[in-house]
Amino acid sequence: MCSHWVLLAFCCLGQLCADQSLKPQIAAPQLATNNPTLTTVALEKPFCMFDSSLRPNKSYVIYLYTMKESASAISSLVTDNSSKPLDSTFQQTSGGQLRPYKTALFKVPNCASPPKLADVGDVNKVSDVLKQYLFRVGDDGTCLYDPNFLAVCNPPLAPDTTYRFKYVLLDSTEGIMKDQTLWSDPIKTRKVKLPLKIDTWPGRRSGDMIVITSILSVLVFLLLAGFLASVSSAVMGSEDSSAETRSVSQTTQQSEPRPQLSSE
Repeated sequence: MCSHWVLLAFCCLGQLCADQSLKPQIAAPQLATNNPTLTTVALEKPFCMFDSSLRPNKSYVIYLYTMKESASAISSLVTDNSSKPLDSTFQQTSGGQLRPYKTALFKVPNCASPPKLADVGDVNKVSDVLKQYLFRVGDDGTCLYDPNFLAVCNPPLAPDTTYRFKYVLLDSTEGIMKDQTLWSDPIKTRKVKLPLKIDTWPGRRSGDMIVITSILSVLVFLLLAGFLASVSSAVMGSEDSSAETRSVSQTTQQSEPRPQLSSE
């Protein structure tokens, strides 16, 4: 009974139940904060999406395809005429600009036994749970430059760029597509902020407030410097006056006639 409630919670949270549109969804904020980033997008894996297409004693895998929103709709196909998934790479498609490229390959998520939401609160288990439930597009920064890399390359996405994503169910034995989702809604990566526009103040002050604060800081510094100069001048004047007084006193004492002693 508990497993059914967990499954329902995951479906409702990710909006991936059978009665929803079959398309990749961006990860829920509760599971992936700061999403999208400049170069990555966290997606929910296709739990329960392809159950009706799965057959006993068959082996299946999931392909994830990525393309830029600006790519032509005509070139958005991910299979050839014989229903075999395309192996287009990031380099061949100019990062999804020309047509979709294969981004990832993973096992079909187990709809009957999804990760437990309760484990998300466990520091020792949260990483494994998120890895089972989410996939982060653009998470591999080295595969493009590694000559020995043979797996599916998932390089960083471009900042301030809109992408779409598609899941494909592949029969591993026959090597052909058995099902696929719609393309996802447009998802845009974050825009790079110019250094001058980055607000580094804890109070998130506006530009006017920063100018005013700077002016006030300079005025306070000048006032403090003036005060210290006045105190120093007063102290120096006091010392000079005291020295002059001592000098006059000594001169007076030396000029006074000394009394003569009478001789008998």
